Amino acid sequence: MWGMAHIAEWKPVIAMLVFDLISAVTTALIKKALEEGLDRLVLITLRQLVATVFLSPIAFFKERTTRPKLTLEILIYLFFSAALGAALSQYTFFYGLQYTTATFAITFTNLAPVLTFIIAVLLRVESLNMKSKAGVAKISGTLMSFAGVMLLTLYKGVALTHQGDQSVLSGQHAEATTESGKKSWTLGTLALLANCLCFSFWLLLQSKLTKKYPALYSSTAYMFLISSMQGGGLTVAIQRRKSVWVLKQTVEIVTVLYTGILGSGVGYVIMTWCVEKRGPVFTSSFIPIIQIMVAIIDFFFLHENIYLGSVLGSILMIMGLYILLWGKNRDASVTVASVKEEEEEEEEDKEKQTQS
Repeated sequence: MWGMAHIAEWKPVIAMLVFDLISAVTTALIKKALEEGLDRLVLITLRQLVATVFLSPIAFFKERTTRPKLTLEILIYLFFSAALGAALSQYTFFYGLQYTTATFAITFTNLAPVLTFIIAVLLRVESLNMKSKAGVAKISGTLMSFAGVMLLTLYKGVALTHQGDQSVLSGQHAEATTESGKKSWTLGTLALLANCLCFSFWLLLQSKLTKKYPALYSSTAYMFLISSMQGGGLTVAIQRRKSVWVLKQTVEIVTVLYTGILGSGVGYVIMTWCVEKRGPVFTSSFIPIIQIMVAIIDFFFLHENIYLGSVLGSILMIMGLYILLWGKNRDASVTVASVKEEEEEEEEDKEKQTQS
């Protein structure tokens, strides 16, 4: 039987897999709702508002005795956390989705682990020793995951299944490029790159925010409240028609409620908890699995075909993920061992002093 240490070690992994499943369903619902005509800015605003209503009572009762005092510094952290992790990241993703294809947009978000690792190393949040096995594993795993993303993006291959019209999916990239033009495609790609950068900086910002304000539910509720105000202000400034706020179809109502409660409320709490427990690079490393889950949902529910390029790219990403996690775990083990050695040396020194 596993001991408590083994169970505690696997909790962040299980939590991130649950988050990936929630995100995959969220992506499918948002795609359907946007196709039905739901305004992107309205969706972002209402989603964050629902998440705030969902999390506020939980945060109030669960952390009423342990919640730290709100200071100006914490409010500034929360403001930028809301802007990067909720408002800007979602807006740039939907903007990129408008000028590219859904498959390209979802695949492009898998660059987040690579960017997070690079930024974390540059900011010295993540340690990297090229002479150690852990450092080589981190670099190799990141590059392998990046290669998997590129393979998914650039190579389609033959269809391994035969559902529906195979020519539909093969023409998506060319059709989108023809309709929007090269300039629009470039703008969409830059927006998706901005989305990945926002998400990476948000993960790094959360690692500091959780130390300064350890009330997990309260900080997430504050973040959604601020982001709903940011999104609402932007919506009012851009959209003058009041009719855009009216949800007319069932899929729109379901999308707002599901993405608000599970996609934002539960999902962001899981991510913040994992950032606190295992760091930003570990958390972002699970983002590529969303692509695999989206492909499964597309196959079983939307009856899309699975292609050789998707399978090979997914295998590369999973291999890169495990190599990167192995490097992280080895680093953590070395750190724990060194701390124990220092403690033992200090105890020995104290005993010698006492005896003398």
